[in-house]
Amino acid sequence: MRRTAMALVAVPVILSGPVPHAGAAGVGDTYYPDYGNGGYDVSHYDIRLRYQPATDELSGATTILARATEDLTSFDLDFVLDVQSVLVGDRPAGFARQGDHELVVTPARPLRRGEPMTVRVTYADTPSTRLGEGFTVWARTPDGAVAMGEPESAWWWFPSNDHPSDKALFDVAVAVPDGVEVISPYPFEAQGGLVTPPDAPPTALENQTRPTYGARYFQRGANPYVVVHENSHQWFGDAVSLRRWQDIWLNEGFAMYAEWLWSEHVGDGTAQEMFDSLYSAFGEDDELWTVPPGDPGVPVITPEVYLRGAMTVHQLRVAVGDAAFFRILRSWVAEHRYGNADTAQFIALAERISGRDLGALFQAWLYAPVKPVLDTPVAAPARTPRSLLPVLSAAGLQP
Repeated sequence: MRRTAMALVAVPVILSGPVPHAGAAGVGDTYYPDYGNGGYDVSHYDIRLRYQPATDELSGATTILARATEDLTSFDLDFVLDVQSVLVGDRPAGFARQGDHELVVTPARPLRRGEPMTVRVTYADTPSTRLGEGFTVWARTPDGAVAMGEPESAWWWFPSNDHPSDKALFDVAVAVPDGVEVISPYPFEAQGGLVTPPDAPPTALENQTRPTYGARYFQRGANPYVVVHENSHQWFGDAVSLRRWQDIWLNEGFAMYAEWLWSEHVGDGTAQEMFDSLYSAFGEDDELWTVPPGDPGVPVITPEVYLRGAMTVHQLRVAVGDAAFFRILRSWVAEHRYGNADTAQFIALAERISGRDLGALFQAWLYAPVKPVLDTPVAAPARTPRSLLPVLSAAGLQP
């Protein structure tokens, strides 16, 4: 019997896998391509700062807890202040500025998808001297500073994944000299509001549980309408946040319509009278109708988004009736609370609850750059609603 000798040769086998890469310098928002960042999801920010009002010096550290959603060689944070050091885990990381608000962090070793990330950024700077996108939202006042803005604000005091689509928990502590008070917009254990000094930005902002109001809103005395507007954002904008900035009407249209509902409640004019007044006041050639609130472009905070957004909400109410309308509003918040949502989801919800095809209504009121035609013509109401002036003022317009 012949035996054949066989040689066995060991051949190395290389198993391929995802190749780590640099995280994207944006979350993919078509309006603001480099806002937010790709490759990770933040769960918590711990912000520990020291502020000197006399010199506007802000220093301290922010610790970010996150999880990698991709295999990463580097990742970005949105931040404009001068950085002193960065740790990823307990190891020093490289960092470099890219553009005017991107901080590129390169950890000592690549991060694997699903891996927890602890990032600590130490920094010191004077925020009022730093520009992002050509401006600053950090405004100095005689006794300190106010930082408020939308869509931008965080860049000037803590590094972040700055986009509404990445929600997270926060702990904030700021040390200041004796006699100086720090007022945070996020107390959560209480509700209230903050009126900024006359020399601070003359705007209002829906900070969670403590909205901020520019002093100009109260120059003529009490102004419940701006308070209603910002507090309604606690549901429409804060509890349910945007998935993308194009859908800003879901915030501002609903907040402005809350003013109309308040007007109706206190007898200052019905929502229908508000609608009729505005529809009659702006002719077909007015710029109001050229900006579709469902796709307004940049900047996203414009009077058209507020007014046409509220008019869209009212036309939905007229089309489906009060019972279905208010059920839609309650269901919207209940189904998306503490999350993100978009216009397509809202339309689907409205159609599901009302049992109606609402495509033509939303196309006309959200997306057409012309004045929508009503089935039944309207005229200016016999009386001008008392609420018209404060409502237009909130939108940056005068009657």
